[in-house]
Amino acid sequence: MARSSVVAEEVVAVITEEEARLARALEGLRHPSASVRLRAALEVGTAARDSSVGVLIERCAVEPEFFVRDMLTWALVRHPAAVTVPGLVEALGSPGAQARSQALHTLSKIGDRGAWPAITRELLADADDTVARSAWRAAVVLVPPDGRGELARLLAAQFGRGGHETRLSLSRAFVALGEEALPAVRTAMTAPAPAVREHAIATERLVLDPDAGFEFALREARRIMVGG
Repeated sequence: MARSSVVAEEVVAVITEEEARLARALEGLRHPSASVRLRAALEVGTAARDSSVGVLIERCAVEPEFFVRDMLTWALVRHPAAVTVPGLVEALGSPGAQARSQALHTLSKIGDRGAWPAITRELLADADDTVARSAWRAAVVLVPPDGRGELARLLAAQFGRGGHETRLSLSRAFVALGEEALPAVRTAMTAPAPAVREHAIATERLVLDPDAGFEFALREARRIMVGG
């Protein structure tokens, strides 16, 4: 047998084995054991085949373990943005909150500004706090420079929303936008609702001094409100 034929057969054997290993890894994403699913996500991401993207996005929507979801996101980021972004944008319209949240989280990690038009007002005001927080984080990463002021105005409508984690997340989004966000923050500081004013005052402090810490900024905001 010619040397070239032997080499060709060896290459085919290697490719076939790689495909079989990838198929097993994709199947492993549905295994009952979280540790098995974690290893499977690592293998799928290492292989980085375009054909795996749809399966990874589908699994993100239902995976119950945070650390496995994190590995699924890593696996998606390993693939070309041209392949992953369209599927992730489609997932933003899912009725499942986790599907929307994970798609937003992954888009923020990819950082492809071509996805910016998919970050809608509806997502920024999503009824699910986890989705809204993911939308805020994705928005500040993906927004074009000339859209930062408008984004700040949209985010200002969420001041006073939710519990401590949600309010901290919103304030961090304003810190990421920087001083361009201050006009929207200062408008909210005059809102009739005390919770909105307090949150906006604390956020202004953080934008001006990101090292101040959210708890300290909240205490300062309360002091200012009590003092009129």
